[in-house]
Amino acid sequence: MAIPLIEFKNVTKRFGTKTVLDRVNLQIYEGEVTTIIGLSGSGKSVLLKQMIGLMKPEEGTILFRGKPLSEMKKKEIIASFAQMSYMFQDNALFDSMTVYENVALPLVETTNLGKAEIDRRVLARIEQTELGDAVHKYPSELSGGMQKRVALARALITDPRIVLFDEPTSGQDPVRKNAILTMIAQYQRKFGFTAILVSHEIPDVYFISNRILALYDRQIVFQGTPEELENFDHPFKDEVIYSLEALQKELSGLYSKRQFEILNRVQMKRKEMGEKYCVIIFALEELNEIIAKLGHDAAQEAIHAMGLYVDKHFGSLGGFSTRNRLNEFITMVPYSELADIQVVLQDFIKDFQEKGNNEIWALYRKLVPLGQCVDLSILAGVAQGRPFDEIDSVIESARSQQKEIGRLRCIERRREKR
Repeated sequence: MAIPLIEFKNVTKRFGTKTVLDRVNLQIYEGEVTTIIGLSGSGKSVLLKQMIGLMKPEEGTILFRGKPLSEMKKKEIIASFAQMSYMFQDNALFDSMTVYENVALPLVETTNLGKAEIDRRVLARIEQTELGDAVHKYPSELSGGMQKRVALARALITDPRIVLFDEPTSGQDPVRKNAILTMIAQYQRKFGFTAILVSHEIPDVYFISNRILALYDRQIVFQGTPEELENFDHPFKDEVIYSLEALQKELSGLYSKRQFEILNRVQMKRKEMGEKYCVIIFALEELNEIIAKLGHDAAQEAIHAMGLYVDKHFGSLGGFSTRNRLNEFITMVPYSELADIQVVLQDFIKDFQEKGNNEIWALYRKLVPLGQCVDLSILAGVAQGRPFDEIDSVIESARSQQKEIGRLRCIERRREKR
């Protein structure tokens, strides 16, 4: 087993007579996205601030790469914390500074680099985080999503190995929350840093996290993969998982993966051995291109609209759906024949092409930069299964039969003539 990057052993934190953390044990591993979930006010931010040295525990040991901080020399501690960066809940951008100046600030304040080298690094990071058109703008001139990217660019400017995110989606609507989390996951893969997030509301936790830590009643009561969390039996689930799944439903009109699997198992138990069902795999083909050109907010609007259309046509048949990958949806329709599903799919295609083109692009036309446009093609594949079939093999069969069923044409915005 690898040595944890950060480890807490029986860590206790008090404020006066109030105990916020009580004998906490946890492990954070290098190169992963770790999300700490828990109810609001449960002590998640206190946990994060101890990791970065902003607070010290009353009891217990914090280790960095296997060595207790209490046994490190001052230079070692400084070197350890220098590998970390912190993205604040409210972005903490300076309104009087431009995007360039905000991103450059850590280099100006903490290094002896010359102006030319600072300029090179800042412009490179701004370009990598898709902020080139905003370099001389002020935070007040930017959308909420762009402000998040500025804060992330500033957090990454010192090339940290660890980035801590304190409630990165706080105060955002469900679509924007998912866009921010997807952005963090994308840049984590791009730059290779270790990401540690804390949140009390995570609509897309299954897609971005390698490990989940659950903070409940002042202790870490679970740490493991998202899949292991699904089988975790603890009162905390009733309070936290319910709100998580409600957000997922609000986000896309679909079930969480956990709910989908439970419904699938229930349906399988209720069916006769000869009862058939159908699986449909939908995919938004150009989603990565939309993210690259139009941004995460625009992509999440497309995902949200797609989920609503899927649920509209197949939910009325008793079907249930989930988002399986970044751009892929799975729909299962119990007690159904392949021929019947093909008819419904044709109705779905017609409705999506007639109404979806206007509705989807209208949702985020305001987000589309001038002179940029991305068409959106929808793929679909259908397969039939029986209760004794392995669901994974039926899903793979549907995926192998995917083909383009429709294409939405983005109407490019034009500059108004003066």
